[in-house]
Amino acid sequence: MIQYKNVVAVSALLFNSLFPSISSAQSTNQEASQKFNQLLNVVSAVYVDSVDEMKMVDDAIVRLLADLDPHSVYIPKKDKEKMNEPLQGKFEGVGIQFNIFLDTILVVSPISGGPSEKLGILSGDKIVTIENDTVAGTGINNSDVVKYLRGKKGTIVNVGIKRSGETELLSFDIKRDKIPIYSVEEGYLVNEKIGYVKVTRFARNTVAEFNAQLSALQKEGMEDLILDLRGNGGGYLSTAISLADQFLNDNKLLVYTQGRSMQKDEALSSRGGSFRKGKLVILIDEGSASASEIVSGAIQDWDRGLIVGRRSFGKGLVQKPFPLPDGSEFRLTISRYYTPSGRCIQKPYDKGKKAYRNDINERFKSGELTNPDSIQMPDSLKFSTKINGRTVYGGGGIMPDVFVPIDTSTRSDYYMNLLRKGVFNTFSLSYLDKNRNKLSRTYNDKYEFAKNFVVSDELLADFIKYGEKKKVEKVEEDLEKSKVEITNLLKAYLARGLFNAGSYFQTLNSEDDAFKKAVDILSDDTFDKLKVNYKTQ
Repeated sequence: MIQYKNVVAVSALLFNSLFPSISSAQSTNQEASQKFNQLLNVVSAVYVDSVDEMKMVDDAIVRLLADLDPHSVYIPKKDKEKMNEPLQGKFEGVGIQFNIFLDTILVVSPISGGPSEKLGILSGDKIVTIENDTVAGTGINNSDVVKYLRGKKGTIVNVGIKRSGETELLSFDIKRDKIPIYSVEEGYLVNEKIGYVKVTRFARNTVAEFNAQLSALQKEGMEDLILDLRGNGGGYLSTAISLADQFLNDNKLLVYTQGRSMQKDEALSSRGGSFRKGKLVILIDEGSASASEIVSGAIQDWDRGLIVGRRSFGKGLVQKPFPLPDGSEFRLTISRYYTPSGRCIQKPYDKGKKAYRNDINERFKSGELTNPDSIQMPDSLKFSTKINGRTVYGGGGIMPDVFVPIDTSTRSDYYMNLLRKGVFNTFSLSYLDKNRNKLSRTYNDKYEFAKNFVVSDELLADFIKYGEKKKVEKVEEDLEKSKVEITNLLKAYLARGLFNAGSYFQTLNSEDDAFKKAVDILSDDTFDKLKVNYKTQ
């Protein structure tokens, strides 16, 4: 087995050998390139066993990038398309969200605008055959379904569907097409004035999706907005800039980037923002990273809105993809980004990748996630906002204006076991399979369901029995402790199955402390006390 030592020393040589037109022709780099190529040739020619030269180079690249920073990565050709799909915002296929339920492909919902929806395929339909081959009861798994149903645009796949109330299989010839992957969940009105929109990633179509949701809510009377970026790990830098631009007047610095070989590049706001007036709260947590922090930092630095939640992840590095000859690519950190006040919010990574990835656990152990006083920031990281001169911090994520701790008081081992074993998901699918038509007749829309549906004692008892069948034994003390959270999450799963993912978050938010705090400060005089600039931009 080949051992690659001092991989950092050959970083320049790999870049030069693979990208001679980009790299400089410094003699040291040329010597390093020759050295590595000679090693590779000799190993290939005379090593005692046969070797896979391409794998050797792949392994060397991985090791090389690992020694640079936590976000420079190598992506093999076979993984590149799959990794890019969520950010590109589309793939090619039939357009369904599905689950394997009782060894059968269950349509959770057809994707809006996709070919399955256009043909009339419905939530709750069961796919029994594909191209006349029986797929129900055969041990089919998720990867098998993807292999069957994804394919080139314009190709046709026949499916046989069992639908509740129909005695015969329904046959559909589905013409595959471009399928959108949405990064903005359907928004909703919290009350007469406050709207809520959740952005899950910063993809190519995110801003268009956001503006569509915003416009719909404004037509319903929305004046103030809760933008939920919790758990949003980022995406395209350009999309983050465009989203931040929706909230500010023209000619305001949104973010700038700069690196050793990259000149300072500033992004300024335009005059076309879709939400330049009105109170704005952005929800963040320790899972909000990169592009989420760019938007939050711009809003905070310009005193445009309030940031609510917990300190964000702390990723302030910018990666650029570089293609390799075999179709693979590597994404290399080329610069840092800075908020309008000059903050770089990248957290330290000098102790290695393991410590870097374990940072969230360390925050929990130190008490930061439950007590803001545990966060000690040195004066050297202090900055001032652009309008009111409020103190903000760099060097490790965005610090919220209003801290909301994690509430662990309702969590129990019993609740976590139900979650880990997938009991919420499979029980809700089973329940909807039997009761979908009745529920659809009773609740016309997500608002009516959120307001009037109650998880009854009988339904909860059925859920508990179902969990026991799945080897999750009831613990009475834990059940009492977690009852509110269990019933609310069960209702959320049912809401998603009946309507959409937006309905899922609508239900979860009813018991969410950060969300409730956002509603409170949008409804009282907090914005005026802090002199947040929400009336004019």
